[in-house]
Amino acid sequence: MKASRAWRWGKSLACALLVLAWAARAHAQGSASPPTSTTPTTTQPPSPSVPDAGKADTLSLDTAPPVNAEEDAAFKAFSDAPGADTAKKIDLGETFAQKYPNSRYLPVIYSTLTILYVQTNQVQKMEETGEKEVKLTPTDVQTMAILGQTIPRAMGNASSADAAKELAKAEDYSKRAIDVTPTISKPPSITDEQFANAKNATLAMAHGGLGLIYLKRGKVADAIVELDQAVKIDPTPDPVNYYLLGLADEKASHFTDAEAAYTKCAGMQFSLQSTCKSKADEAKKLGNTQLSVPK
Repeated sequence: MKASRAWRWGKSLACALLVLAWAARAHAQGSASPPTSTTPTTTQPPSPSVPDAGKADTLSLDTAPPVNAEEDAAFKAFSDAPGADTAKKIDLGETFAQKYPNSRYLPVIYSTLTILYVQTNQVQKMEETGEKEVKLTPTDVQTMAILGQTIPRAMGNASSADAAKELAKAEDYSKRAIDVTPTISKPPSITDEQFANAKNATLAMAHGGLGLIYLKRGKVADAIVELDQAVKIDPTPDPVNYYLLGLADEKASHFTDAEAAYTKCAGMQFSLQSTCKSKADEAKKLGNTQLSVPK
């Protein structure tokens, strides 16, 4: 399953998620100063497959002390580059990180690059950069949730020792995101609803990641619990999680529940829509011919 299927946020929720990432950094630094705005300034709507990686998060460090004109100019060039121009923004971010390896701006650079790498299916770079960001900002729940969800989705059916290590790593990121997210304080610049949506979207990624990890390990009952939680709390439910929930329910012989999950994802526009329709029909037939196991 390609990593690009992991993403589906609209513009308003993407903005809230970036604010949540800022709040996590402020939480780690013991700061409560909010960004001065939460409005993205990209020149066109962001891709529906990823959070907006445009200018919104450049406000994260508005209150930080000045460094030097050259570094500030390089960061401004990165932040002003529209998220839709992924190649340019990635190049500017990579160049900045190489030239200023100790910059105070690195958390913003790394978290944004992590999103851009997912958008462009550069999973290895996503993982490497995301890990750097989590080391710098151990409370960056958005990046942890991205890693926890995308790593297992990008692995396919790999079963090597390296795959087991990757799953263990993703499990740790997802669990940490679940533990830390409730502790993040709301910036005063956003509404309660925006903040709740941002937290729930992050938690949904983390629970969805855990669900897939457990499914790959054959822990079907645990997978069902996590995936069911993911689709219930997500402000804009991810069709991939409905598909995975259908697979888990089908494996557990919960055919009615599997049919319901597949029907949900069959009603959403994404790459597995036709597969979900076929699987829903299959689950219905199984429910009519085989004994369903109650939950």
